Amino acid sequence: MFTKAIVRIPGKSLIHGLSDSKSLGLPNYDEAITQHKLYIEALKLCGLEVTVLEPCEEYPDSTFIEDVALITPHCAIITRPGAPTRRAEITKIDSVLRNEFLNVEVIEAPGTIEAGDVMMVGSHFYIGLSDRTNRSGAEQTIGILKKYGMTGSTVTLNEVLHLKTGLSYLENNKLVICGEFINDPIFKDYDFIEIPKEESYAANCIWVNERVIIPSGYPISNERISGSGFNVIEVDVSEFKKLDGGLSCLSLRY
Repeated sequence: MFTKAIVRIPGKSLIHGLSDSKSLGLPNYDEAITQHKLYIEALKLCGLEVTVLEPCEEYPDSTFIEDVALITPHCAIITRPGAPTRRAEITKIDSVLRNEFLNVEVIEAPGTIEAGDVMMVGSHFYIGLSDRTNRSGAEQTIGILKKYGMTGSTVTLNEVLHLKTGLSYLENNKLVICGEFINDPIFKDYDFIEIPKEESYAANCIWVNERVIIPSGYPISNERISGSGFNVIEVDVSEFKKLDGGLSCLSLRY
């Protein structure tokens, strides 16, 4: 069960954030602020105490706070983002985490890892090897996990930006899955909730205390997740989709 979350309000510089989704257009700042507020309300509805950090205008992608830290049951790990323009974002989360967690670890160069590439299943962590997360970053993370009695393993990505772009673990052995991961033997022992290609954005959803928050506008995904026994909450995050960001990217939950 989660009790807390940390989020960061989007800055007006959001329009300059990284994106491979140029065809969707630039995000609308006012609409992004409205959507972010509703996202916070959804987290609160799930019983979380939410810490809201001020915008960082110098870092356009900083609202995607998940990528700069991995929160585990026994420690927090400050990452080293693979996107060079995001590396300095860790300076804005360091003191926040040290005030909140007794054990804080740090990934060092040449390692890179963004926590959007990390999926927690109990005490095991799947780590995607991607354009943003390299083997050194993954191995450092696995070493830290072992130090605290946890385990980790790697998954090679071929198509998606982050591991959790196409996977979300919903507890009770249920795995939301899409695209390249469906036939990956690594995940064969899970019960799949398969997301169709045309709704692939909904594969990034978050389990929060027996509820599942999903992006709005994906009826097949909603039906399949709710049909698997979960109470679904829909939140519109379409402005963040324009920057390749998903629901999980917008918070640290612990």
